[in-house]
Amino acid sequence: MSSRPGPASAGADLARLALTFHHTHQLLDPAAQGVQTWEVRITVADTQVGSLTAVRGLYWKSDNLRERMADEQSFPALVATQLLDEEGRFTYEFEEFIESASSVLVVDGLQLEEAFADPLIVAGVVAAVIDRLTDNYFAVVLPAQNACLGAGSALLAEAGALLSAQEFSDELQIIDNAPAAPEEAAQRVRSRLLSLARHGQPTAWDEEDSEGDGWDEDGEEDEELTARTAAVLRVALEELSEQIWLDIAAVGDAPLGRGEGRVLGSLPPITFHQDQQWRRQMARCFDDLAADLAKNGTVRPGCTGEEMALHLGIDRARALTRNRPRLVAEAVEGLGEDRRDFDWDWCSTVLFEDHDVLMLFDASLDGIEDSGNEINQALGLANLAAADWFDPFRPGQARDPDRGFRHP
Repeated sequence: MSSRPGPASAGADLARLALTFHHTHQLLDPAAQGVQTWEVRITVADTQVGSLTAVRGLYWKSDNLRERMADEQSFPALVATQLLDEEGRFTYEFEEFIESASSVLVVDGLQLEEAFADPLIVAGVVAAVIDRLTDNYFAVVLPAQNACLGAGSALLAEAGALLSAQEFSDELQIIDNAPAAPEEAAQRVRSRLLSLARHGQPTAWDEEDSEGDGWDEDGEEDEELTARTAAVLRVALEELSEQIWLDIAAVGDAPLGRGEGRVLGSLPPITFHQDQQWRRQMARCFDDLAADLAKNGTVRPGCTGEEMALHLGIDRARALTRNRPRLVAEAVEGLGEDRRDFDWDWCSTVLFEDHDVLMLFDASLDGIEDSGNEINQALGLANLAAADWFDPFRPGQARDPDRGFRHP
């Protein structure tokens, strides 16, 4: 089985791949209750590059699901004869094979242009189809290696293996939607596809090797933010700045607890008893980073406080791209697209010299900020104590101490 796309698919425009689902339901046709046939068209920029067929066999809505699926002919008919008995009931072998399924989704009929004919891409398509057309009570049936239904069948067989399908027979493999393994496999497939779309090569399948994949087309490490990434990160930092200044106005010098306030309560516990002046300096870290992005289109944290602000900013930017698409669209309007846009994992890897400050969230490392702490000394940690958060890493590159604050 090939799990790495070849040169053709690596150069394909994966970021613009889209799926269109077509299904016509005859309102009063009793046969339409038991089986639904969906044509899934695969497009790039509104140009069709492939398709597949997904047949939903709904056990409880069918008079005899075996007869009804057999009437569809081809692969669904083969599935019907292996999974259902003459009375239309699931066979003992099938019920022993899965945890709990009341319906099946049969995926076949794949046709795909050569540039996209790769198991990883097909697995991503199938995972999206599963998300759209099933729930936890579906068994998803794909051709196995010996199904011999053509080139599309072979690709579906390889894609099924990537999605944790289990071989039921020489001709069928099944994804049981009830356990967690298929969804975990689907997430790995999506992650690798995203890496392929951004960098021209997927991350390693081994999750331990998946970090640090910010590489350009020539295999060189690329440390520049794309314009759209910088724009959304700036919006995130400005939003956090607004929130932390509201926190400061509300609490002043008062101590905080975990989760209290909008931003202050999301900092490490060692900061919860800092005074208002410390909190104002923390708020200025968000402002300074946002100003850097506005001026230079890039950002480098110059102190521990800025490192923490940038970590929170990246987390918020990630949330914006998932939950606020309209806001993101406004922020990036007029900016050229890049396949590396919104790669927040890459930002977390490349924009920092280390992630030492994140150890302050680990309760098992309580006291690690103390320069006399054994772990602190062993790892050569510096500037983790709250009092040191705003000391510049490189005094020669320190910010103007007279720059003031956004709010008096």
